[in-house]
Order: sequence, then C-alpha cells, then structure tokens
Amino acid sequence: MTNSQQSYKHLLEVKNLKTYFKTDAGIVKAVDDISFTLDKGETLGIVGESGSGKSVTNLSIMRLIQSPPGRIIGGEILFEGVDVLKLPESELRHIRGNEVSMIFQDPMTSLNPFLKISTQMVETILLHQDLSRKEALAKSIDMLKLVGIPNAEKRVHNYPHQFSGGMRQRVMIAMALSCEAKILIADEPTTALDVTIQAQILELIKDLTQKMNTAVILITHDLGVVAGMCDAVCVMYAGKIVEKAKTHTLYANPAHPYTDGLIQSVPRLDKAHKGKLYSIEGQPPNVIDLPPCCPFHPRCPKVMDICKVQYPPTTDLGDEHEVSCWLYVAGHSRRQG
Repeated sequence: MTNSQQSYKHLLEVKNLKTYFKTDAGIVKAVDDISFTLDKGETLGIVGESGSGKSVTNLSIMRLIQSPPGRIIGGEILFEGVDVLKLPESELRHIRGNEVSMIFQDPMTSLNPFLKISTQMVETILLHQDLSRKEALAKSIDMLKLVGIPNAEKRVHNYPHQFSGGMRQRVMIAMALSCEAKILIADEPTTALDVTIQAQILELIKDLTQKMNTAVILITHDLGVVAGMCDAVCVMYAGKIVEKAKTHTLYANPAHPYTDGLIQSVPRLDKAHKGKLYSIEGQPPNVIDLPPCCPFHPRCPKVMDICKVQYPPTTDLGDEHEVSCWLYVAGHSRRQG
C-alpha cells in the first residue's frame, strides 16, 4: 500500500458501487450505484430497514460476496487510494482482517464452536502479524482484558459456548481489533443482545476505536444508536443511499421523507408522548427488477406524480448534506402530487 499512501484523500472511498444478485425471479439490485467516503477516526452510520442493502454494502467492501449468485458489477472501492476490487486474492488477504476488520451480528455463528478462544485469536494474529505463538497468546489475553473480560488468562482457553452472548461479542471485538485495523465494520453488533448489554457493547466499541483512532462503519436500523455513536450518516432504501449528512444535521433537518419517518419512529424520552408511536406505512419494496422511479413513493406522505415515473437526482443542500428526492429539485413542488 506504500506506493499510494501520499496520494489518497480519504481512508476509504466507495464510488458508484453496484452489487447485483442473479435469481430465478430476476435481478436483485441489492446495492445500486452508491457512493460515500470514510476518514481516519471517523464513525459512519449506515441505516435503513432490513433489505435496504446495508450489509451487502459492507460485504462488498470486504469482497465477501458469494459468487454465484452475487456479483459486484461496477464501481470502485478505494482503500488508501488502492481499488480493492482490482487486487489479487493474496493482497486482499493482507487487507481483510488486518487493515479492515468486521464484527458480525451473531457472535455464536461467527466463532467456531469446536475451537478454544485462544486458538481462534492466536491464529488470527499469526496470520497478519510477525509474532511468535507465545507473543500472540499474550496479545490475545491483553485484548480480552481490554474489552473487559474478567480472568482473561483462564477464559482465553474456554470454548465459545462457555461465554454469554455479551461476552462472546466482546471476544469478537477483541479479535477484530487485535491486529489494530484501520477500519472496523460493525454489522448490527448488538442485535442478539439485551438492552443493557447493547449499551455496554456500543460504549466499548466507541471507547476502543477512539483510543486506537480506528475508523468505524456502523450498520444499524436504529437511529437512536446512530445519534450517540456516529459523526455522519448514510440512509439507505432499496439499495440506494437516499440521504447523506453529518449526524447533527440529519437530526436537526431531515430532508428525505423516509429519513423523517425513521427519526419519528424512535421513542423520545424528552417529550411528552400521546397516542401510538409513529410508524412508516407499508412495506419495503421487492428489489427484484425495480422500475426506474423512486422506490419509496408508495409509502411517501409527500409523493408527487414525477416520483412514480423517474428516480430523483441527488441535490446538494450544503454543509455536506445530500438528498435524492424530487422535493428539492427546482421546478417541482408538493402541489403537483
């Protein structure tokens, strides 16, 4: 990576990424022409309902899309100025797990149930770092202590089933950060955990990544999590990014009706609550062979005629705030709907 370290502008730059899946029913455009950037030490939230393309985006970054049926058909993924999509598998292995690490939703399925934690952590460290087995074990124990696992010298030799869900997720975080990765991708890391443990895990990720100056991509459907964790947010819907902004801007001035609906759906403790919680009507669309219009229009309270026939261009609202919605395109107004 040294040949380009002086030339790149962003730590990670995703440009016009397209990841499609070929099925018997048609082409699934899971990720359809999306772009975003990530800088060193920044935490980026990618939010949206299930099926919006969040996880496929990050599996694409790691080049973990199973082919067939999936295929990255276009775009660039520039890590430190180098296009990951053009790298041979040997160079990709150096990046994957070493420079870019990932925490998956369910640690029980991510850890091998037949191998001790020590074996799994040591092998990960040996694969990417020039250490002896004894040094790798010592580092594994240090990482377990860092993520708050008590009696780490003994617990490192336990099997995954001997840990609770929250402790297994701490092990996954320790493994992901053991090689001092520059980017940590956290794919809904608290989904399988109860609320109290969720808060602890998110705070742990935040503290550790700040100490190590690690950039984070946090995938979630929970805008409440984003508010306390992220510097910037990408809102995804049906494989596209419909809105991008700094977190404070997004919450103060949500532009896209879908973003506004997601924010209204978050329960608020600082406001008096009357009646039912807000929910977005309808269901996410079937992303097989979507027509070239705004996919949110059947659920949108501000829908216009043009929304039903053509996808909106991206409008720059200033202050690093972008939205893809006809409400912000000159010559269109709500009166048309």
